[in-house]
Amino acid sequence: MRTYDFIAIGVGPFNLGLAALTEDLPDVDGIFLEQRAEFDWHPGLMLDGVTIQVPFLADLVTMADPTNRFSFLNYLKQVGRLYPFYIRESFFPLRAEYNEYCKWVARQLPSIHWNTRVDTVTHDGSGYLVHTAGGETFRARKLVLGIGTEPRVPAAVDQGPFVHSADYLPNKQQLQGLDSITVIGSGQSAAEIYLDLLNDIETYGYHLSWITRSPRYFPMEYTKLTLEMTSPDYIRYHQALPMEVRDRLGREQRNLYKGISGDLVDAIYETLYAKSLHGPVPTTLLTGTALEGVIWDGERWTLALEHQQEGRSFTATTQGLVLATGYAPRVPSFLEPVRDRINWDARGRFDVTADYAVDTAGAEIFVQNAAEHTHSVTDPDLGMGPYRNSVILKAITGREIYRIEESIAFQQFGVPGRKRSQADIPRQLVKR
Repeated sequence: MRTYDFIAIGVGPFNLGLAALTEDLPDVDGIFLEQRAEFDWHPGLMLDGVTIQVPFLADLVTMADPTNRFSFLNYLKQVGRLYPFYIRESFFPLRAEYNEYCKWVARQLPSIHWNTRVDTVTHDGSGYLVHTAGGETFRARKLVLGIGTEPRVPAAVDQGPFVHSADYLPNKQQLQGLDSITVIGSGQSAAEIYLDLLNDIETYGYHLSWITRSPRYFPMEYTKLTLEMTSPDYIRYHQALPMEVRDRLGREQRNLYKGISGDLVDAIYETLYAKSLHGPVPTTLLTGTALEGVIWDGERWTLALEHQQEGRSFTATTQGLVLATGYAPRVPSFLEPVRDRINWDARGRFDVTADYAVDTAGAEIFVQNAAEHTHSVTDPDLGMGPYRNSVILKAITGREIYRIEESIAFQQFGVPGRKRSQADIPRQLVKR
């Protein structure tokens, strides 16, 4: 049986970037297995005119290899859109355009096996065997897991026909036929869906509500020194902190990457202002309000809510319920046979090394976008994908194929003049 250098499971933007970066490397032998028939990135949120939240340089390959033929700029050149993009004078591609770019790259990569669902992964003593639902078996020395995240549904919602933001567009027409719609969530997706429904509010005549647990509608922080946190410097600092500190920082830093773009916040206000010219807009916006429970009676939702600052409980009713409550990492069931070869932290999550490895040997199983709890805000960031792939490739091959930046930040994140490790922080100083 042929033994590959690595098998990558799942083809989202991060593993697609790895496929692009390895396509022209004659001495690196890897394959990519994806259960879908083709690449399609968040199809339920391909709203007209929305952009991604990172500049075009944060494509699949540029930050690792600016000369790579799979860059976004080369895509624009090949499809005849480079000059229009130049004249547009915006660093931020349309989300649909980014998706088309990824599809353009994917079509050129024979290393990707579509319609291939992984059933189980086993180990034969010297390599990993990946068994598919179609009866095929592939063997490799290393694995790269890029299965992505899954929609997060609040524990309070345990019944009824809610719509998660991931499935918004296929359900939009049905939602707009109802007399009331409530959007739950605080981030970019919630804001985009709210504005999309707000634009048609007179046409369909529904009442539109937007409820968030956050104390305000947080704009995403986009200042330059804050952006330095998406850097190798901050990765090293954050990864060396105790788990309790990392988890606390993860909660505190949500608005750094899960907030709403400032332009979108302003667009919502401008839309509300324009629509209010002829009278009150049939909409309700509530901040600091937690969803505690739901009742679905077959026609309408009753939402049990609590205003967290006032400490008061109340209810609201709605016919449509949209959960823009984000996504969560998952551990795939196909790893169960090799679970004992993986390091887990005290909370049952992957214990991820600085090189993105999770196996007990430290250089066999690597993860994409499953290390937010160890690598912080950098983990889901599209612009850090090429950096992570460069690090993973170095660990797989034993050589630095693409230059890996060690330090790019002007600021220091830890105690100056020394390397930081978890042992440096007295346990009594760790807030719980």
